[in-house]
Amino acid sequence: MQYDEIMVRYGELSTKGRNQKNFIDRLGANVTKALHGFDQVKIHPQRDRMHIDLNGADSSQVMDRLKQVFGIQTFSPSLRVESDFEAVKQAAAKMIREQVKEPATFKISTRHADHGFPMGTFEMNRELGAYLLKEFPDLLTVDVHHPDIDLMVEIRKSGIYLTSEKIKGAGGLPVGTAGKGMMMLSGGIDSPVAAYLAMKRGVSLEMVHFYSPPYTSEQALAKSKELTSKLAKYCGSIKFIQVPFTEIQETVKEKIPEGYLMTVQRRLMLRLAAALAMKRHGLAIFNGESLGQVASQTMESMVAINDVTTWPVLRPVLSFDKTEIIKIAEEIDTYELSILPYEDCCTVFTPPSPKTKPNLKRARAYEARLDVEGLMQRALENIKVTEIHAGDEFLNQNQDVFAELL
Repeated sequence: MQYDEIMVRYGELSTKGRNQKNFIDRLGANVTKALHGFDQVKIHPQRDRMHIDLNGADSSQVMDRLKQVFGIQTFSPSLRVESDFEAVKQAAAKMIREQVKEPATFKISTRHADHGFPMGTFEMNRELGAYLLKEFPDLLTVDVHHPDIDLMVEIRKSGIYLTSEKIKGAGGLPVGTAGKGMMMLSGGIDSPVAAYLAMKRGVSLEMVHFYSPPYTSEQALAKSKELTSKLAKYCGSIKFIQVPFTEIQETVKEKIPEGYLMTVQRRLMLRLAAALAMKRHGLAIFNGESLGQVASQTMESMVAINDVTTWPVLRPVLSFDKTEIIKIAEEIDTYELSILPYEDCCTVFTPPSPKTKPNLKRARAYEARLDVEGLMQRALENIKVTEIHAGDEFLNQNQDVFAELL
């Protein structure tokens, strides 16, 4: 069915008190960005709900995009008719015919915002319900407490709107209402899930990706960009910051004992992420660490690595096990991309026996062998920032497979 309007409900935003307007304004901006390309659509954010006038836009395509926007609890597609009871009856019957294929219970819920309309709330409920029972005697029965279908009628000055669906949205808070963070994005399973969870709590993220050519391939870089594209559907677009890491990794491998390669390397990564947060007005650093999953994610390793910064380091998947993380990755469509066999810089220099309980004093002493400031300065001077939008493609798997066969 082609609808005329979509009514959006806010959910958690209703608890924000005096800050509610800021949250609603941000959600309106995010919805506008998410519906880029639907130029005819008009968005009207109001205190208790948002109305989206479709003006002929494909309602199914618009709803597919709305399902991904954080801050939307539920939404309902609506048909608009003139302020006439006969028109209401015909529209309601059309909706029942299309949506109800087997016996079901129903009720009518009327909301009256135009007091110039001659029928009151209870009269509309009674008369429209009686009409539908007569029209569909073998299909509908009344249940006002737990109906299968709640046919909602909203009487406004601009017309009467009917809907019988309540579609679940992404929930959470609008991206951008909780400030900006720097996400340390690898090409693995965990960090895209951590990014998704941070965005769901309203955080606007910039992706920080370390790459080490020629040890990491262009396909590995493209994979991380495409993961960012997958995540951009929740906010419209995301900035992707690629940080050259080859010189740092080669220097660490040359000057640091094998057991501490990973610890010192991660310390340098965190130093760079903190420097970018300061430069680009971030409030925190996010990563995909899950406690105890690998050697660098023990509490001892976290102490040795976090030592380099006072910036908050937030770990949305810290207490998740791998099965839970994979489940979310599959739900947000990043899993199949994450498991493609393109190594990132976190894996190409991993020693066979990394320290699982590195000593902080030793980590500091080994790092002191390096020209940390010089290494960081050269890396930061050569970063590249790309704006990535939802749907952007960077990875052509077929071409890559063909090239590997040559």
